[in-house]
Amino acid sequence: MALVVLSPLLVPIVIILKCTGEGEVFFMQKRIGKHCVQFNLFKFATMLKDSPNIGTGTVTMKEDPRVLPFGKFLRKTKINELPQLLNIFLGDMSIIGPRPLTIQTFNSYSINTQNIIMEVRPGLSGVGSIIFREEEEILHGANASIEFYDKVIAPYKGELEGWFVLNKGIYIYFLTIFITIWVLFFSKSKVAWKVFRDLPEPPEELKLVLNYEKFGK
Repeated sequence: MALVVLSPLLVPIVIILKCTGEGEVFFMQKRIGKHCVQFNLFKFATMLKDSPNIGTGTVTMKEDPRVLPFGKFLRKTKINELPQLLNIFLGDMSIIGPRPLTIQTFNSYSINTQNIIMEVRPGLSGVGSIIFREEEEILHGANASIEFYDKVIAPYKGELEGWFVLNKGIYIYFLTIFITIWVLFFSKSKVAWKVFRDLPEPPEELKLVLNYEKFGK
C-alpha cells in the first residue's frame, strides 16, 4: 500500500536518477538479516557506483566526495531509504527493527550484540536509526575516521539495537514509528530520550552530538 501511495513521489525520483549522475536508479548491497541470512538491500542510488570500494568503504562521512549532487538531497530527507519497502514486501525486513548491516559494520559489533540482533528482522527504522539519524554529521572533523566508528559509534549503536530486541513489543513498535515520523520534521528533538528513558547512556564523546538529555523515570 505504501508503494502505491508513494508512487507519485517515487516515479519522478526514478526518472531524475536515470537522467543524472551515473544513470543508476537503485543501489543494492548485501546486508545481514534474521538468523544471519544475507539479502540484497534496496536504496536509491546516491553515491558513485563503486563507492564501497573507495575511501571509507561502507561508512559514509560528512561531505563525503562520493555522494552525488541529487544524492545529497535524498540522503538528507531519508527518501533514499524508501525502496526498502520492497524488502519489507519480500519479507527480508520489518518496518521497525535493528538497522540492516553490511558485513563490515556487523563485524564491528560485539559477538553478544550480533547474537541478539540476528534474532529479529532488521527494520526500515528503529531506535538505533532514530538516535543516529544524523550519523554523517557526527563523522566529521576529529571524528572522521573508521577507528572512531569502530571504537565509539558501533559499540553504542549495538547497545541501542540490543535494547530494542530485548524490549520489543507492540507498544515499542508503534511508538518507534511515531517517533521516526516526528524526528523527520524536528531533527533536533529530544523526544526519543524522553520517551525511551531507560536507553543505554551514550559515551561522553557522543552525548553532545546525539543531543542527549537524561530524563527521570
